Amino acid sequence: MSTKSHLSSLFMLFLLIGISCQEASEKDEDINQELTSWLDEKHEESLQKSPLRLTALGRKDRYGELDDMSLEALKEEAEWMQKSVEELKTEFDYEQLDQQGQLSYNLWIYQNERKQKEVKYAPMEYVFDQMTSIHTRLPNMLINLHKVDSLEDMQAYISRVEKIDRATNQLLDRAKSQAENNILPPRFALEIVQKQSESLITGQPFEEGEEVSAIYKDMLKKIDDLVVNESISEEKADELDIASRKALLESFKPSYEKLIAWTEKELPNTEETPTGVSRHENGTEYYSYKLNASTTTDLTADEIHNIGLKEVKRIKEEMKLIKDEVGFEGDLQAFFKFVDEDDQFYFPNTDEGRQAYLDLATKYIDEITKKLPDYFGILPKAELQVKRVESFREQDGAPQHYMAGTPDGSIPGTYYVHLSDMTSMDKTTLEGVAYHEGNPGHHMQISIAQELEDIPKFRTQGGYNAYVEGWALYSEKLAKEMGQYENPYYDFGRLVNEIWRAIRLVVDTGLHSKGWKEADAIQYFKENSSISDNAIKAEVRRYMVIPGQATGYKIGMLKIGELRQKAEQELGENFDIKSFHDLILGNGALPLIYLEKQVDTWIEKNKKQA
Repeated sequence: MSTKSHLSSLFMLFLLIGISCQEASEKDEDINQELTSWLDEKHEESLQKSPLRLTALGRKDRYGELDDMSLEALKEEAEWMQKSVEELKTEFDYEQLDQQGQLSYNLWIYQNERKQKEVKYAPMEYVFDQMTSIHTRLPNMLINLHKVDSLEDMQAYISRVEKIDRATNQLLDRAKSQAENNILPPRFALEIVQKQSESLITGQPFEEGEEVSAIYKDMLKKIDDLVVNESISEEKADELDIASRKALLESFKPSYEKLIAWTEKELPNTEETPTGVSRHENGTEYYSYKLNASTTTDLTADEIHNIGLKEVKRIKEEMKLIKDEVGFEGDLQAFFKFVDEDDQFYFPNTDEGRQAYLDLATKYIDEITKKLPDYFGILPKAELQVKRVESFREQDGAPQHYMAGTPDGSIPGTYYVHLSDMTSMDKTTLEGVAYHEGNPGHHMQISIAQELEDIPKFRTQGGYNAYVEGWALYSEKLAKEMGQYENPYYDFGRLVNEIWRAIRLVVDTGLHSKGWKEADAIQYFKENSSISDNAIKAEVRRYMVIPGQATGYKIGMLKIGELRQKAEQELGENFDIKSFHDLILGNGALPLIYLEKQVDTWIEKNKKQA
């Protein structure tokens, strides 16, 4: 064979191999696109089962409806989820998927496993408590998330108010069933639920006087805005006002009166000084489930308790360094007392003081936002606002929190602050909390996830407690690396925030697995932090009604820090902080086990490239 013929044959061989590889690549790409499309379809089916989730995403599908709150509906959802997993395994070959496809496949199965456990343990979840129950969440959603841009939107608002009685009845049925099995929250929880419920039906149109209830005030404002925008006439506005009052008086008020009556009936049956959920039948098993759900790990209560003790000891040593830096004479306990009680660390307990708190939090968020491009490649587009919690759900010393905006940006993310008692809101911890709830914490992470385009929708709209809260706590420490906390007392406040989360590991497990009572938990808190008494009390009571949730913060932060340290050690000078952060945030929220796999893969890829 001539040299020319030989080269021609080789060329044809390489050409065929190239075509074959390209076809295989295109086939793999098609499979991954098919999976994404299938998952998006399933996610949409799931969303359509929940009108409130749709509203939270800024959508107006089923805008005048409320979710089915019954236990039967939860079971039906779990059955649907199980069938979807069976279909997933039949339709898609896992081995033919790329890395992102396999991650999506695994996460859908993981979500199903969580859903099945959720149904199993639903009879042990407190239906009504002072923190997360629908009796305050629903009015909050209507006021803050139910946008009214048209007559139809306002009619949908009224329709939802009309359906509140049905939703409350479903939840009361579940609560009554639990009570028959001696599953009741502590007495303080029902006392606060009763107080919150009474607050919601105080003022017009429920009673005479100048005071207007929060829900009615919001309805009137949204009706007035339609008039101002010339979307409706004054006559139509009057009709909507009459319809609003009717819905509030005939559905909203009776639903809360029934809830109040139930709390009054059950209060004598509650425990005034209870331990955690271990006091209930199967409580130990239930708490293990809650720890697993919160941390996305298999850590036991004892392991988490011991991690907490170790972290508390470590952070106290760092606190002593700052105490010495500012020249304070006395031990750490005396410094706690000084920081907790000295007037210089608090705003006045006035409306001016409350506004000053909001202004300072906004200032710190604005400052750090300008520095984000030096540490992140992916940045959020969504706006952020800082607001005081609505009066009907505000609690002295209660923890601040974040409410995500809508994916389309029409409603900004909101950092909420409880300001009813300014003696519980010290300046020293303000800065760290602003970074936790705002940027680069919750707002940045959740907004980036919602804005991701190349992964299935369920991954952009999901959340795992240890990841979400772990990132926010990591962000508090990252802010120091970014040049914040110029005031040493505010850096001490950062450590107060961190030890707070370490204390949670000790206290949560103490309450729910070691027989601690509320007083024991409060005492441990006071011995190891400078947090105000009201804040400590609110915190401990939070842990008692939401077991396990508070453990996710420190466990998540420790894992993210561990993964960063591993990447820095293995990549050396090739480690890039912006790329690392983009990796952590660029896949949406992940269980810690899958986050670790992503980082390990990224490290190996960078090693090969180097």
